[in-house]
Amino acid sequence: MLRGQICSNSELSFLMEAHDGLSAAIAERAGFKGLWASGLSIASSLGYRDANEASWTQLVDAVERIVDSNTLPVLVDGDSGFGNFNNARLLARKLRQRGAAGVAFQDSCFPKMNSFVGERHPLAEIDEFSGRLRAVKDSVGTDLVLVARTEALIADHSMDEAILRAHAFADAGADAILIHSRKSTADEVLSFASAWQNRLPLVIVPTTYYRTPVSVYHDARISTVIWANHSMRAAIVAMRRICDRIIAREGTASIESHIAPLEDIFELFRYDELARAEAKYLHPGDLRP
Repeated sequence: MLRGQICSNSELSFLMEAHDGLSAAIAERAGFKGLWASGLSIASSLGYRDANEASWTQLVDAVERIVDSNTLPVLVDGDSGFGNFNNARLLARKLRQRGAAGVAFQDSCFPKMNSFVGERHPLAEIDEFSGRLRAVKDSVGTDLVLVARTEALIADHSMDEAILRAHAFADAGADAILIHSRKSTADEVLSFASAWQNRLPLVIVPTTYYRTPVSVYHDARISTVIWANHSMRAAIVAMRRICDRIIAREGTASIESHIAPLEDIFELFRYDELARAEAKYLHPGDLRP
């Protein structure tokens, strides 16, 4: 299903960020058709910085909880692969085993730093990163969608460099290209899309150029838009507001109308199914006429 979503130039798809089972379940209930297991959001939920402080095993465990909590295909933010070609292919195999539908690797050096922190992040050599991609493709084949993400524009390289890298990564076996930008407008990614000419499906992450109308992406024949960190950021605001009010008022009476009732949790995770299963398997005699 994910392959059809991000590997199609005919219809624009949207992936919603998830960082745990709860955020994944909420995204599915909202109507999204696919999820982005965000490296930033997963690291933040674990209390780490998005600088490869969380290990690849912690990422894999978080992805398993995301996958198990819903029925949507999950594209995983694999950072730079947590090392060289061998680390990248090992991570890809483990993600496949845990039920991920795809993985995105970026052409950054290990350890990476979040794209929006600092300046001129060092990039991997084109040949070396292409080797990572080939190793992943040889390891998992078509079982995982492989997205190659170039940080060339983030690192202040030229558009020509970004295009050069994308072509090399396509030759290495990528199924789609993710072009990243931290400009406040979509001009860079639209210029890239024009030059790229749809050789492979194109994925974008409009975190900073969020004012751009979605119709622009349709017209540019973008394949997939990732809303990359919005559930995590929304949760921070909501939790901060509630904590501040509870500490200030030394009670919860004033905030009950602003938080989800317990019944919402029970319904979201299908506690009713557990009750039916208990009746069927734990007390089967209760079902006899």
